[in-house]
Amino acid sequence: MRRTMHRRRFMGTTAAASLATLAAGAADPRPAGDRKPIAVSSGNGLRAVEKAVELVKKGFDPLDAAIEGVAIVEADPRDHSVGFGGLPNEDGVVELDAAVMHGPSHGGGSVASIRNVMHPAAVARMVMKRSRHCLLVGEGALRFARAHGFPEVDLLTDEARAIWLHWKETRDPKDDWLPPPSKEVAAHVDEYINKRVTGTIHCSVLDTHGDLGCVTTTSGLSWKIPGRVGDSPILGAGLFLDNEVGSAGSTGVGEANLLNCSSFLVVENMRRGLAPKDAVMETLKRIAQTSVRDPRRRRDDGKTTFQVSFYAVSRKGEFAGGCMYPGGKMAVHDGDSARLVELDPLFEK
Repeated sequence: MRRTMHRRRFMGTTAAASLATLAAGAADPRPAGDRKPIAVSSGNGLRAVEKAVELVKKGFDPLDAAIEGVAIVEADPRDHSVGFGGLPNEDGVVELDAAVMHGPSHGGGSVASIRNVMHPAAVARMVMKRSRHCLLVGEGALRFARAHGFPEVDLLTDEARAIWLHWKETRDPKDDWLPPPSKEVAAHVDEYINKRVTGTIHCSVLDTHGDLGCVTTTSGLSWKIPGRVGDSPILGAGLFLDNEVGSAGSTGVGEANLLNCSSFLVVENMRRGLAPKDAVMETLKRIAQTSVRDPRRRRDDGKTTFQVSFYAVSRKGEFAGGCMYPGGKMAVHDGDSARLVELDPLFEK
């Protein structure tokens, strides 16, 4: 008789195995330097920046520290925008995207539309270190991850499935799907149905030697067309760094960043001498100017229809963030403590 494993025990075992793979591809720590470390992240990254700074103080490579930081969120089933528990595509399948960049080597790697792997950011680092490529997608990315020991896991949690199923059952009153009685719908479901999830986590780290590393990881736009890829795994769009200048990353509607190479633009603005805040705001202005040429991305008042946020740190240790409209937050660790700060908006409403 075939033995079965309880789901909770299975998930615990799989999570432990997946976390073990985070060490694969990581550099050996070196003695810490004398510079004050900085880590910035999106609003859901408070634990990420705490972990990242803890590690760089011990001499960890800045990219490895960033990957360890976002792995906490990737493994959190309560966060429905990243990794395990992320909201699925329109077919009910979770597809993940991630990218990394490494300052000292100016290396980068990414994966897109990868399924069944909890930590795509670590796979992206493996692409950077153990292949001659920068980007692997779909089944090829999964096979590469499997070859390097990443365990496979069903990423669709019961809660995420319930949210997706309610979306599917209520999207068209003329189809054959019927929703349950309203009293049977969990209170949190409407939150995700009424506001489409575009969440992502980005983390940029400046270590004690003045070196940079960054990572962006996401489950992408909820209910997306299968195979849709946003900005997160695209170097220059969802993230970019130059070790002599600074690092930047973004969350929000990825198509806007793809069309403007936005994270690259933030870093180039810093290269021109702009402080991180000014570099971010100039990029937001560029997006606002170009995006409204498309009527699908233009409100009646002439402003953009979407939210997009940026997080930047310079090699000097200056940091800032900004967003198109109010409401964005940034997690910051300045080497002493971690905190959430409000992002400066380009438009007030």
